[in-house]
Amino acid sequence: MSCRCFGSCRVKRKNAHAHAHAHQDANAVSLGRNIKIFSFNELRSATNSFHVSSRLGRGGFGTVYKGILTDGTQVAVKTLSAGSRQGVNEFLTEIQTVTNVKHPNLVELLGCCIQENNRILVYEYVENNSLDRALFGSMSKTIKLDWSRRSAICIGTARGLAFLHEELEPHIVHRDIKASNILLDKDFVPKIGDFGMAKLFPENITHISTRIAGTTGYLAPEYARHGQLTKKADVYSFGVVVLEIISGRSSAKAKRGETQKFLLEWIWELYEGGQLLELVDPGVGEYSEEEVLRYIKVALFCTQAAASRRPTMTQVVDMLSRSIRLNEKELTPPGFFRESGGLSGYLPSSSNKESIDSTTTTTRLDSSPSSITEVDPR
Repeated sequence: MSCRCFGSCRVKRKNAHAHAHAHQDANAVSLGRNIKIFSFNELRSATNSFHVSSRLGRGGFGTVYKGILTDGTQVAVKTLSAGSRQGVNEFLTEIQTVTNVKHPNLVELLGCCIQENNRILVYEYVENNSLDRALFGSMSKTIKLDWSRRSAICIGTARGLAFLHEELEPHIVHRDIKASNILLDKDFVPKIGDFGMAKLFPENITHISTRIAGTTGYLAPEYARHGQLTKKADVYSFGVVVLEIISGRSSAKAKRGETQKFLLEWIWELYEGGQLLELVDPGVGEYSEEEVLRYIKVALFCTQAAASRRPTMTQVVDMLSRSIRLNEKELTPPGFFRESGGLSGYLPSSSNKESIDSTTTTTRLDSSPSSITEVDPR
């Protein structure tokens, strides 16, 4: 007798192939050190049989439910869509990547279930759901994201990425930084989640050639075109998220008058016209103009077309955390990727005629502009 993913049971004859496949998955899961193994019945009970009322959200590879364990612990239960081989790979990657990785700005993996066809990840429960719901969804009407909270979300997310990129061994490139993968706890502390697309990044290599994965609107142009992955792809995605946080607008499109433009296109126009404060979401409330302008410009440094010109995440944390004057002479136009035409490029600049090659990738992982900040003398 074997239980399928959502409760129905049937008699199943085990064949050698299925047995070998299960053995292979079990070996893969064993790579995760000190990870708790949950039974399927335990998680089914915790989620009220995966009832729709327990559903927190749906992703590319499955659904996430709120669960309550027998000891009263609240958890997020991420189920994998049955029969998805790609999903199985993402599942195993997520276990291997984040087991024993702990940081205040990363969602903690508590355990997993791999039983028959059931593949489930169990994460800490994060009370305020995802950033995209707080910014763009129904929660945006009930959750107040003032400037204090928004700036803290930017810095916390940057710290989480800096930890992944520069403190862990081997380093990790997330590959899918976006608003829906940044979760907010009860105090609105941001936690990066969903490591199904993450890649381990040994220190002695310059890039990884891989299939393109991620979300349009957040994809760095050099990665979208050539599949050559560096940490700077995450830096680009982070820059887009910061601009979404400040503007309250989706990265896909931003209205201006009767026209529709990509968010980066619109923001670069505002930058060249000296009108960046038009970007700020009215829901931000009171804010320091100097601080908000610095955050926007840091985001523009992160989204430059040439990957080698983008800062590291440690530099980003420093620029966001301190009163620093940015060396805007080093700032070049942002790159972008248009899904419909499969094209990437850079935005023309009236103030900067120098050609920017958007297909350039980093040749050293720590490559960056020689000087993009100056300490504010005040």
